[in-house]
Amino acid sequence: METYEKITNFIKKICNRDDVPLHEPVFWGNEKKYLLECIDTGYVSYLGEFVKRFEKMIVEFTGSSHAIAVVNGTAGLQVSLRVAGVNPGDEVITQPLTFVATANAICHCGANPVFIDVDMDTLGMSPESLRRFLNECTEVRNGKLCNKYTGKKISAVVPVHVFGHPCRIEEIIDVCSEYGLPVIEDAAEALGSWYKNRHCGTFGEIGILSFNGNKTVTTGGGGMILTNDSELAHKIYHLTTTAKVPHPYAYIHDEIAYNYRLPNVNAAIGVAQMEKINEILKNKRQTAMLYKQFCEEEKVKFITEPNHSKSNYWLNGIILENREERDKFLEYTNSNGVHTRPIWRLMHKLEMYKNCFKIDTPNSEWLEDRVVNIPSGVR
Repeated sequence: METYEKITNFIKKICNRDDVPLHEPVFWGNEKKYLLECIDTGYVSYLGEFVKRFEKMIVEFTGSSHAIAVVNGTAGLQVSLRVAGVNPGDEVITQPLTFVATANAICHCGANPVFIDVDMDTLGMSPESLRRFLNECTEVRNGKLCNKYTGKKISAVVPVHVFGHPCRIEEIIDVCSEYGLPVIEDAAEALGSWYKNRHCGTFGEIGILSFNGNKTVTTGGGGMILTNDSELAHKIYHLTTTAKVPHPYAYIHDEIAYNYRLPNVNAAIGVAQMEKINEILKNKRQTAMLYKQFCEEEKVKFITEPNHSKSNYWLNGIILENREERDKFLEYTNSNGVHTRPIWRLMHKLEMYKNCFKIDTPNSEWLEDRVVNIPSGVR
């Protein structure tokens, strides 16, 4: 209990407040100014200059060749999976230690998630677990890679950069290349995170970012699809804009698609936020380093950026001794004004995903019992 009190008091001290939220947005730039511009011009939907500016800023920041702004990360992942060739009835390999949106997006395509394990240090997909599943559980049937236990085609792999910490994405891609599987990166939490000097979300065929209200940069709600493939970018833009065929005035649509484009008012906030991205990331890293030093002194395990990585430290986490200690810590901190949360319940333990195919996930199980997120907003 003494350690809980020390951590609680330290968080209040560095945040300079008695009630500390987990992660709240900050608006310290041109957000109001740009929103008024939208209202004054009347361009409040997806037709507007701020959408183009926001996409251009993300391209320049991440190094991706293309960026398509959408209503949220989940929608972005769904569309990405579809253009990557995922069809109803297929299976998509992902990890159980993730926010539910990852699995939901797979199901929105009519596909089924397959859960494999994560690495202890990155919290992201384990290349070894991926290889094991592909070696032991798949076979080629009629020219298609299939799960030999379910008979379903394996269509894609979705690794997640958890809390903004890069997974071993290059090794994952190497494994997938051997089996001809496209990689769609769930980089929803990873804006401002780099692996070997390359931005997360730019390694696979497609990657997605999120700008939810609790993200490093927010647009209230919103997402971005990244790709270096011009043909895929054109297809994504077309599908997210109701598959409308370009015409001066006629309404012609050539396939069933989505109304998923990001509105101009949301993009206006995103532009203002991106103007401050370097300051935001610097502030978050400073907070993380204060936590790291404190945890080292108190002999508490703090989750740090993996090797070869520079993390955005979107959501800071500590690892406690066991589930009992985790629950006691959560009760104490939340009762004393510091908002903490457990890591997500594993996907295969949720009712709607309990019957999905999975292999052994000991690392995921261990982490679920011990990881707690602590306040991580800009101070």
